[in-house]
Amino acid sequence: MPADLHLIIANKAYSSWSMRPWLALKANGVAFRETVIALDLPDTAGKIKAYSAAGKVPVLQHGDITVWESLAILDYLAETFPDKAWWPSDRQARATARSVATEMHGGFSSLRQAMPMNVRKVFPASAPTDAVAADIARITAIWRECRETFGRGGPFLFGAFSNADAMYGPVVTRFKTYSVALDPVSQAYSDAVLNHPAMREWCISAAGEPWIITKYENR
Repeated sequence: MPADLHLIIANKAYSSWSMRPWLALKANGVAFRETVIALDLPDTAGKIKAYSAAGKVPVLQHGDITVWESLAILDYLAETFPDKAWWPSDRQARATARSVATEMHGGFSSLRQAMPMNVRKVFPASAPTDAVAADIARITAIWRECRETFGRGGPFLFGAFSNADAMYGPVVTRFKTYSVALDPVSQAYSDAVLNHPAMREWCISAAGEPWIITKYENR
């Protein structure tokens, strides 16, 4: 096995992409060291490019292997540590989990733009645009379908916590931050994610960060 895992991330208060592999690693009990690079500072781009030419976080280093992009990191971890429960064990559930995780990775741009992540804030509810409302409707439909079809073994999308939950974790925090009203199934799922020990640890750490990005602090 190569050297220790090293995960390079951005501010925990704001970086949704960074949250995903971090949650997955913590949930599966895999040891790693982390480097946090603060966003929106003069040296931010240079520091990130020292780890990846893509110029984005998260980045995972494992010996001489470098992996970037959240979903690619999650798949690499599943391949490298096959004894852990990264994806559901059932073939049908696993196929669905990968599909909804990829949909999250590539979609919901309206929601992302209108509701940037800030785990330290809770804003009053406001009426979403039609495009944002459509994103919310699709996300909660995914959650209800996964819970109904595959969620009998626990409170998460496929029962036990999986990479799919890591991918949707930042959306769960957005719904809390922007006081989005949810149906009972989606609310129960959101509560389960917010109460997961890994998520609680992330949010506690975010609360202690010294960096403030003003554009994410105001509705």
